[in-house]
Amino acid sequence: MLLLETELISVSHLTMEFEQDSTPLKVLDDLSFDMHRGDTVAIVGPSGSGKTTLLQLLAALEQPTGGTITLNKQALSELSPDQLADFRRDNMGIVFQSFHLIDSLTALANAALPLDIAGQSMAVARAKAMLEQVGLGHRMHHYPQQLSGGEQQRVAIARALVHQPKLILADEPTGNLDEKTGKRVADLLFDLHAQSQSTLVLVTHDMTLAKRCKRHFWLESGKLRLVDNSALLT
Repeated sequence: MLLLETELISVSHLTMEFEQDSTPLKVLDDLSFDMHRGDTVAIVGPSGSGKTTLLQLLAALEQPTGGTITLNKQALSELSPDQLADFRRDNMGIVFQSFHLIDSLTALANAALPLDIAGQSMAVARAKAMLEQVGLGHRMHHYPQQLSGGEQQRVAIARALVHQPKLILADEPTGNLDEKTGKRVADLLFDLHAQSQSTLVLVTHDMTLAKRCKRHFWLESGKLRLVDNSALLT
């Protein structure tokens, strides 16, 4: 599959199998698709259909059984573990359902972490600016246990976007939040995406959230298909 200049992700014949009771279980079966720069993409489907597995493969946190993933013209399979870690740090921002903040670090230190790891001298200043942007300038010296769930998720979004990634991957980003807080967090995520013109990929059970994306993939029984808004469950 050729990668055009407007394409950020190209997935070709992607397969993922796990062993279950000594029997191979095919979770993803021969998936091929592209995602473009500036896209907002929702991946939806029943529980256990492999949505999170697909996101982990796109994030290079797992290796597929077969097929290839090309991101920003780089085939992920060609990179060593250390190179993958660097590539992920430089190109991706990941937002998890459970926040995954470091309890011993303040909101500011959590948000600055990707830049600190990259050795960037302006890490703290950029993290402060990012926390201001997500409305947490007054909470930057608080620790995760001193923050509400919505505030923790905003810190996680600040951390994911502080290095201006080309690709934002979000796994049920509003799943642990009440409806009102979840909407605020979703609004923030889409607003920041629009400002950065990154590619945003959401795994979600929330069909209202999914309908805010431009493109929608339905994953079921290992197969992926493109659907329109009217085909999404209400």
